[in-house]
Amino acid sequence: MIKIIALFFIIFNNLNSIELITAIPATPNYDKNKALLGKMLFFDKRLSQNNTISCSSCHNISSGGDDNLSVSFGIYKKQGTRNSPTVLNARYNEIQFWDGRATSLHTQVLGPIHNPVEMDSNFDEIVLKLKNDKSFLESFLLIYPNGINEFNISDAISEFEKTLTTPNSKFDKFLKGDKLSLSKDELKGYKTFKEYGCISCHNGVNIGGNLIQKIGIVDNYNTDDLGRYYVTKDESDKFYFKVPTLRNIDLTAPYFHDGKVGTLKEAVEKMIKYQIGYLLDDEDIENIVKFLKTLNGDLPKFIKDTENEKINN
Repeated sequence: MIKIIALFFIIFNNLNSIELITAIPATPNYDKNKALLGKMLFFDKRLSQNNTISCSSCHNISSGGDDNLSVSFGIYKKQGTRNSPTVLNARYNEIQFWDGRATSLHTQVLGPIHNPVEMDSNFDEIVLKLKNDKSFLESFLLIYPNGINEFNISDAISEFEKTLTTPNSKFDKFLKGDKLSLSKDELKGYKTFKEYGCISCHNGVNIGGNLIQKIGIVDNYNTDDLGRYYVTKDESDKFYFKVPTLRNIDLTAPYFHDGKVGTLKEAVEKMIKYQIGYLLDDEDIENIVKFLKTLNGDLPKFIKDTENEKINN
């Protein structure tokens, strides 16, 4: 995993003419029938041990793709230790989870199901529950000849998650050539975002989600969470976390892996302090915030378009 200790001004002073961010495709590719089945599973509480928690419990698709809590709660109101990442545009992440322990949507699905604080279940239990539901069994057999099993459940859910993209943000329109889509202040914010090296970590189609970075490069960030270290046991991985997407960031407060930052302005201020170490005046910070708000895209069409649609044979 590439770790970047950014030499911001040396590398990124001349990025005004270079675009390291690309627009979200207007129409994502996915298998419709698999996604329809995955949609049913995503909202099904039988995936949890006591039938009280579904994927949607921590990932509200209509309000940013997370739960807007500092940390999430699982079965029996068990409290987690990390902020719930957004599921929106997760298909564009190269790594999943804050510690990067999954590298695909398919393997990411397995985490919450087995986590004792989240769903605390297993696929033997889940398969048995779903097989006792005739309509579910029939739906699976229309797509998967071998019926309901761990792989097929994960495959369907991950296919649904591929539909959860949010194109057509103001910034995407700017990237596609509409130079009037951004206000003067928003454009200034984007230029400052590049000039101060924020784009060194937040780039690509998801403006993040593609690398692991240390929180507290310039100044120590107060956290007991050792991040990537818990996965690798490598001392050099302490306090390394996935760089989160900035897509729809205005909708996903509170921020950071610990959910301790309540506002977007505070998040910008802390990132500049801990990651860059330069002082920005209030106007620069406000303009960056204005730019970040242009990253809100359309809610996924698939949800509305398939509201009453069934799997086709």
